[in-house]
Amino acid sequence: MCGRFTLTIPSYEELAETLGVSVSPELKASYKPRYNIAPTDPSWVLRMNHGVRELVGATWGLIPHWAKSAEGRAKAINARAESIEEAPKFRDSFARKRCVVIADGFFEWVTEHGARKPLWFTPAEGRLLFMAGVQASWLDPKTNERMRTFSVVTCPANDLIRPVHDRMPVVLAEKDLVTWMETPPSGEVTSAVRDLMHPAPIGFLRATRVSSRVNSVKNDDPSCILPGDDAEAPPTKPKAASKKKEPSKTLSLFDEPSTNAARHAAPKRH
Repeated sequence: MCGRFTLTIPSYEELAETLGVSVSPELKASYKPRYNIAPTDPSWVLRMNHGVRELVGATWGLIPHWAKSAEGRAKAINARAESIEEAPKFRDSFARKRCVVIADGFFEWVTEHGARKPLWFTPAEGRLLFMAGVQASWLDPKTNERMRTFSVVTCPANDLIRPVHDRMPVVLAEKDLVTWMETPPSGEVTSAVRDLMHPAPIGFLRATRVSSRVNSVKNDDPSCILPGDDAEAPPTKPKAASKKKEPSKTLSLFDEPSTNAARHAAPKRH
């Protein structure tokens, strides 16, 4: 699935301080602000390691530990909250390896006059965006190298997102991060965890029209989030359903992909 999100915090030190984690010289060297994170890209997740918060790098597109190959990981960038406990690909990670995907915004697209217009959804008060996630550690049998991967948990959209798309990420309040990440000794998923999988309250997010440069995954620089044409225009409602399927150049963060080419192309949403 070809979704996009951002993490534009200027420095690793600032991010670590905000998250309350120890600074790692090794991770500091690999950090850079991102303006157009796409599926199969590396990014950052927060997890609990023996009761301590830990910021680690991970690749977007979950590969379950039992998978024989990495094929299909672009189809696993999202995990639906309604079925995550039963889905073979996600259920083990949901039970024991929940994480928080660190971002400060995500993109959605509306179609106006035949053109795809990107919207950047960010916290209204300018805070970080804590997206509920699940992670997995996979050992490549060919190279014997271990890869950490993740998926974003999604739920039905709230009233802000619904005119654009029917799903959105599960967004966690800062006070709920530990509840989401902690796993009890029994390994059972508690009702407190399940209760967190709901749409963000109205007023938490705002939508900003940004540059169409975001439409290409090749672009990843500050100009991607500069205001675009009619930047303050509200999202438009989707057009009526059509029987004819047409190709499109972008895919929503929360659509379900049909092929491994999802990073670069997607079916047009109606």
